Order: sequence, then C-alpha cells, then structure tokens
Amino acid sequence: HLVSSALSDVYYAISAMVDGLAGPLHGLANQEVLRWIQGVMEKMGGKTPSEEEMKKFVWDTLNSGQVIPGYGHAVLRKTDPRYKAQRDFCLKHLPDDPIFKYVDSLYRVVPDILREHGKAKNPWPNVDAQSGVIQWYYGIREYDFYTVLFSIGRAIGVLSNIIWDRALGYPIERPKSLSTKMIEDIAFKK
Repeated sequence: HLVSSALSDVYYAISAMVDGLAGPLHGLANQEVLRWIQGVMEKMGGKTPSEEEMKKFVWDTLNSGQVIPGYGHAVLRKTDPRYKAQRDFCLKHLPDDPIFKYVDSLYRVVPDILREHGKAKNPWPNVDAQSGVIQWYYGIREYDFYTVLFSIGRAIGVLSNIIWDRALGYPIERPKSLSTKMIEDIAFKK
C-alpha cells in the first residue's frame, strides 16, 4: 500500500509485497515447516513413527524450549480452514507420501499436547503446516520459490487495493516516524 500510494508502478508495489512476505514470520513459514519435518524424518531414520514415538518427539521438542512449526496462528483460534482444505486434498491424492505421513502424524498428536503443555493460545495447525509438503510432492524443490507461489494469491488483493486507492484518489501515505531522541524519551518515561 505504501509503495503504491506514491503512484509507483503496480509491479513495484507487488514486488514490495513479495519482499514483505520473505521473512521467517510470514512467507518463509511453509518452507521452514518443511525443513523441520524433513529434519524430524532424518532423526527418526525415515520410518513412519508410531503415535507414541511422535508424542515423545513432540514433548522432547517442547521441553527443549523449541516450538512446533506450523501450529498456532496470530488471529485464528481454530484449525486454519486452508489447512483443512489442503489436508482433504492430501488424504485423497497423496496419502502414501512419506512426508505427508509425518504431517498426518503431527496433526493427530500436536493439538492435544499443546493444550496440555499450556503455552499455546491456538494449538491447531495453520496453512503452513503442510503447504510446503504439497509443493515438494509436486516437484518444487527450490525452497526460495515457496514465498513467490504464496504471494501469487495475495497479488490479486494488492492489485484490488491499488485500484480502489487510485479510483478514490487517496493521497500518498506518509508514515509517522520517530527520531532516536523521541524513542529514548518514550523508553525512559517507563
């Protein structure tokens, strides 16, 4: 929105949107989950773990101070509906895929463990818990492409906002900024 408000080319605005998604807290999440699951598979020797083995692994992970990537969401307090749609797709089209078997095993044990653990506000999986697995299954092995593919769906929304902003004649957006002195004053008041 900020880039577009300067009446920059639409491609620049969409490029800025993709850049904004490239951090590990957003667009990189699905590839981080996939890498984590591949690491879990390696630790377990590539075999499909029993439910008890997966529970132990999840508890060990949490007790070591780590999180289970792909679980929880900043806004949602239930299973991400995008996850449900992807899960149904995976159950139908790739039920025997070794990586999906790990995703399925995690889905069966993680929510209950996170509730028992008590630190997660939302113990349910989000879309990142398996979207990277689907991309991997279909041959997209370049992790760096995952954010780009994720952003394609967002690009339509960005373009719609740009059209509305320009149709309504919105002015340039000028974010307020603070000087270092102002930040220090705020920090030392507390």
